[in-house]
Amino acid sequence: MEKSNFVDQIRIFCRSGRGGAGSRHFLRTKYNPKAGPDGGDGGRGGHIILKGNKNLWTLLHLRYFKNVLAGNGEPGGSNNRSGRSGKDIIIEVPLGTIAFDELTGEKEAEITKDGDEVIWIKGGRGGLGNSNFATATNQAPEYAQPGEAGREAWKILELKVLADVGLVGFPNAGKSTLLSVLTAAKPRIADYAFTTLQPNLGIVEYRGHQSFCIADLPGIIEGAAEGKGLGHRFLRHIERNSALLFVIPADSGDHRKEFTILLSELEHYNPELLHKDFLIAVSKSDLLDEELMHSISRDLPADVPHLFVSSLTGRGLSELKDTLWEILHKG
Repeated sequence: MEKSNFVDQIRIFCRSGRGGAGSRHFLRTKYNPKAGPDGGDGGRGGHIILKGNKNLWTLLHLRYFKNVLAGNGEPGGSNNRSGRSGKDIIIEVPLGTIAFDELTGEKEAEITKDGDEVIWIKGGRGGLGNSNFATATNQAPEYAQPGEAGREAWKILELKVLADVGLVGFPNAGKSTLLSVLTAAKPRIADYAFTTLQPNLGIVEYRGHQSFCIADLPGIIEGAAEGKGLGHRFLRHIERNSALLFVIPADSGDHRKEFTILLSELEHYNPELLHKDFLIAVSKSDLLDEELMHSISRDLPADVPHLFVSSLTGRGLSELKDTLWEILHKG
C-alpha cells in the first residue's frame, strides 16, 4: 500500500530552554579587594517558535522530528556581563497550522500568513546577578537569582488546509476530475470510492491574471461526523474554506437526499459551517438532456444556487468560475 506523503497532524515533545543563573560576583581590584557586586544576569532560555512557510503544504517534514529541545541560557559573568541566550528553535509549518497542548486541548497558536512568527513556548527567564540587589543598606549582596526553568509538554500540530473553495461530495462524485479541468492540479482519478485520501489543491486562473484556490477534499460518507470513513480528518479541512462547492453527480439516485446528507454531516461536525456560502454543481451532466436537467433543478433546494457542469465536455465550467468568483468577492 502506498504511503501518503500528506501528514496533517503531528504529536511532538517540546522543551524550551532553562534560563541561565545570575552571577554572584564581586569586583576585586588591587587597592579594593571588595569594590562591590558586579555579577551579570543569566541569559534567557531558548524559545520554540512557529514560522509560516507558504511553500509547505504538509507536516511530513516533522514526522521524525519528535523531540524539540531549545538551548539553555548561559550564566551571567563578572563585570556585569550577561550570559548568552539559549538557541531558539524555529519550526517551519504550512499556512493553516494550529498548535494545541495535548493535555489541556487548549489552542496555543495559529499560523495563517507566510513569514509569520509566533513564540509558541517561551524559554525560562535568566536570573538576575547580585549587582541588581545592591542597596544603600546592603552594598554587598551575597545572592543572585537562579535561572527560570523551561517548559516541557507533549504538543499537537494540526493542519487545516487553506483554500478559497472546498469541493464537498460523496466518494466518486467527480470532484477530482472537476479539479483537474479547472486547474493545473493532477489529482489521482479512478472509478472507485475514496480515490482521494488527502486534500489536493489547485489554482483556478481567472480573468485579468487573477486567481483563486480550490481544494478537492476526501469524500464524505454518511456518519463522517462520528468518524466513519475518513471522518474528522476530512471534515476539519472544510473549516478553512470561504465557500463550499457541493458536487453531486447527475446519475445520483436522489439528488436532494444526497445534498441533505452532506449538509447534515457538516452541521453535526460544526454548525458554523452552515454559515458559509454554498453552491451546487451537478457533475457528469453530459449524461443529461434538457428534460432531466429541468427535473433535477426542481428537486434541488431553491435557496441554494446550482449549475450543471461536465468535466468531459466543458459544459458550464466558465459559468462555474464566474459564479465562484462572484461569491468570493461579494460585498
